[in-house]
Amino acid sequence: MAAPWKRTVSMNPTPLMRLFRQEATKCSGQEFADYAALHRWSVEAPDQFWPTVRDFDGIETFNSPTVALADAKMPGARWFPGAQLNYARQVLRHVDAAHAAGHPAIIAEDEQGVIGIVEWPALRQQVASFAIALRALGVGKGDRVAAYLPNRPEAAIAFLACASIGAVWAICAPDMGAPAILDRFAQIEPKILIATDGVFYAGKAHDRSATVQQLLGGLPTVEALVLVRSGHAGEGAVEGHDFQHLASGGGPDVDAFEPEWLPFDHPLWVVYSSGTTGKPKALVHGHGGILLGSASGRIHSDLGASYSDRTPGERFHWFSSTGWMMWNTQIGGLLGGTTICIFDGSPMGTREAPDWGVLWRFVARNRVTFFGSGAQFYTMCVKSGLDFGALGDLSSMRALGSTASPLPAAIQTDISASLGRAGKPDIWWFNSSGGTDICGAFCTGNRELPEAPGKLQCRQLGAAVEAWDEQGGPVTGEVGELVCTRPLPNMPLFLWGDTDGLRYRDSYFDLYPGIWRHGDWLKIDADGTCEIFGRSDATINRGGHRMGTSEIYAAIEGLDEVADSLVIDVRRADADSQLLLFVVPVPGFDVAQAADPIRGAIRASLSPRFLPDRIIAVSAVPRTLSSKKLELPVKRLFEGAPLERLLDPSAMVNPECLAEYNALAAAFRAGR
Repeated sequence: MAAPWKRTVSMNPTPLMRLFRQEATKCSGQEFADYAALHRWSVEAPDQFWPTVRDFDGIETFNSPTVALADAKMPGARWFPGAQLNYARQVLRHVDAAHAAGHPAIIAEDEQGVIGIVEWPALRQQVASFAIALRALGVGKGDRVAAYLPNRPEAAIAFLACASIGAVWAICAPDMGAPAILDRFAQIEPKILIATDGVFYAGKAHDRSATVQQLLGGLPTVEALVLVRSGHAGEGAVEGHDFQHLASGGGPDVDAFEPEWLPFDHPLWVVYSSGTTGKPKALVHGHGGILLGSASGRIHSDLGASYSDRTPGERFHWFSSTGWMMWNTQIGGLLGGTTICIFDGSPMGTREAPDWGVLWRFVARNRVTFFGSGAQFYTMCVKSGLDFGALGDLSSMRALGSTASPLPAAIQTDISASLGRAGKPDIWWFNSSGGTDICGAFCTGNRELPEAPGKLQCRQLGAAVEAWDEQGGPVTGEVGELVCTRPLPNMPLFLWGDTDGLRYRDSYFDLYPGIWRHGDWLKIDADGTCEIFGRSDATINRGGHRMGTSEIYAAIEGLDEVADSLVIDVRRADADSQLLLFVVPVPGFDVAQAADPIRGAIRASLSPRFLPDRIIAVSAVPRTLSSKKLELPVKRLFEGAPLERLLDPSAMVNPECLAEYNALAAAFRAGR
């Protein structure tokens, strides 16, 4: 069932970037001949640029200081001292105008059909009701609320309620195992757990009651459980406060509720890194930084309000689970007054009967204007031979977004051509790359620039991004380390539990003191286009969901069958990466015997997303003299780099195993 339109969608609105450039000219007194000049001003004049972004987006502040960047050191930059604002206030400012124009806040479906439509006044009422209920449960400013929820309206409502009262939000998706979730939530000592008792995914119902019980057992600070009932739980279901009841209150208190004014750097949410080197980092972002970063991002994505004359009927869908930062981006569409369309389920149907048209039909039914997904999704759509002419009416769609991994140029042009043959020409591709670390982008899109298949059109406004060589100098037209040489407001405030800031500095400022090193390989061409060549660290990235290798090792190396292991995510020539797991079996076992226990352990402890594409028997795992696994050199060997340029045998404890890996890499590259 498609939600009704109230107005006709504009297929070619005036680019938001053009309107912002005009505003920047007024505020700065400068004329910007091209995007390069605008970008240069944005990084060199933060005290002009960021207030211009704030005012252009209409960010409401209780106090508007004249100084944007009071201290430019990294880490530890201080932004807009004295300003007060609130993320939820920015969302709810759109209620009356959007509702008067006939546009809802949220349209939601799952695999079984329509969940429902949340109108803007209902969103305001439910956020207020649940916020008041949280206060009654003892939640105040700075208290942490942990959520174990799928991508449904309840998650958005609960998050906005937390933000409105200054509580700190954290969420994990129900496809993660309890150990991985506890590694994340236990760090922040939550007072409240909001959880679902079941999910429906890939054609099957999954009871999550036992997982909820495990989470409660592993989180001793939790004082109350709020339960989102799914209808998929079995007997002996867990008991807790009913979410629907808490969010359905009314009366004078609900009618009079307003989000609290909070300091610019008050914590908004905690998001988690992949856990490459130990437990996942708990990254804390602030209300003000995320509001400014989101506003800058919407200028690039050209996303408008649904009730605006520029973009009437705007509808935004970026496929994501709640475990990926693109969920945060999807919710951020509400900040701009955009109707967000969310889907809870598998993007490919079932394993037994894959169907890569699921999301496209969702887009067609709901007249989505901006559709985003991970790059691998588009690759699979092409490889599956998807017939775009049989997916429904896609005429409202004007933009496609891609992130998570590099999108191959051939995939982008193939989908554009297929859509053209299906009667939908001139799609704009918004390719973007950033990360959970900043909940935003470093390199991104711009509708005013020429199309750049397989690349990112530009560096994001405000982001002083460069590619640095081994000597720590910027390079053009060459691959280097992605660095950011000046602070961004949406960089983390701190890492939870990192009282002396040492882990924060070691994570991002270890190689170049005072300079953010992101961990991606980047090339910036002379025309300003950018290309990402994967991670320069050992993070595993599967469709935008990141997991550290250490978490995979923790899941499988306790098995009786596994003596040692090494995992790498290898990008092939067609950019469809493969996850390779090398296993040293315990004597008396072989890899065939170990395969099922390994997959079962990864599925139970982490997520089915991180099941290896191949499990390969090896005699040893290559290690340094200090016993560290040599993941990155092995990854680069399998991607084609010569062995002699990657490893110094004298720095290894077991150089005799290199010949084995060299032979395996040659066979892999040959397709064997």
